[in-house]
Amino acid sequence: MKKHIEPKQKRRFVSLKRVLVYGVLSCLVLVLVMFVTVCFSIRSGVKEMSAEATKEYPGNRVEALIAYVSSESHSLKKRNRAVWALGQIGDKNALAVLESFYTGGGCYHEKQLCQRELKHAIYGCKGGLNLTAWLRR
Repeated sequence: MKKHIEPKQKRRFVSLKRVLVYGVLSCLVLVLVMFVTVCFSIRSGVKEMSAEATKEYPGNRVEALIAYVSSESHSLKKRNRAVWALGQIGDKNALAVLESFYTGGGCYHEKQLCQRELKHAIYGCKGGLNLTAWLRR
């Protein structure tokens, strides 16, 4: 019986191929884990802002967030956070209020709500792409 020995080059190619496949699979798993982590972080932020708004304005969380955004008694930073939460929730009922604050101009964070954040929130409420929408908020 003759023994068949693979050439050295073929063994290296098989080894390299295996390393590449495992490397790509590891990267994909890492990206998936990071994506899920970010999604849960966003969910947590929305829940936190919703809880803060519903403490002051009991009832539906979207209505509470709308009231929070509209209230001048809160800091612009907190109101911007509520705008962000409304955009993440993506409820069409928030459109009127968000659009009323949106000027399309530049951002002057010391004087008005962030126009960029309002634009993103309006886009989200109009049904724009939201990669984290699969995760119930």
